[in-house]
Amino acid sequence: MIVEIIDHRLVQAQQLSSENCDERPSGEVISLIVVHGISLPAGHFGTPYVEQLFCNRLDCDEHTDFADLVELKVSSHLFIRRSGEVLQFVPFDKRAWHAGVSSYNGRERCNDFAIGIELEGLDWRPYQQVQYQVLAEVCFALCQHSEIPDEAIVGHSDIAPGRKTDPGPSFVWQKLNGLIQELKGA
Repeated sequence: MIVEIIDHRLVQAQQLSSENCDERPSGEVISLIVVHGISLPAGHFGTPYVEQLFCNRLDCDEHTDFADLVELKVSSHLFIRRSGEVLQFVPFDKRAWHAGVSSYNGRERCNDFAIGIELEGLDWRPYQQVQYQVLAEVCFALCQHSEIPDEAIVGHSDIAPGRKTDPGPSFVWQKLNGLIQELKGA
């Protein structure tokens, strides 16, 4: 897949609109990519619930796992399904609400300067090869587009330690980094 970004949107992604975003602070430069892991309910893949959550359409009475999500307003820029399909909820120039209370290199409020990418998965279940490939291609394109350094691709657990664990121990950072390096050499 050749990744193309036009008007702050990934051309290859299915575009869905989330209201859970706002303007970044004036003059803020995108300088971080945060990788997350999510499945709703936990361990169930291919459901419509993540999209419903990010678009404020989730019926929290539909499953007991959703009890903590009542009135929660969250989003992410991208969601990469286990099949490799990509959905975009928030344009890259807007602030998505994915990081929560967070800090990176001493800077608080990571949502202000980060792009959030959700992977359909669980901390303890291996992610799919196609997810790594798509994630690498997207990260490579975003790094070129926004001049994000390679070392500024981190997990949610890195910016919210003790509060968040995703993408978890099953995520193989060396695999992602190797694929990004291959793309640089291509």
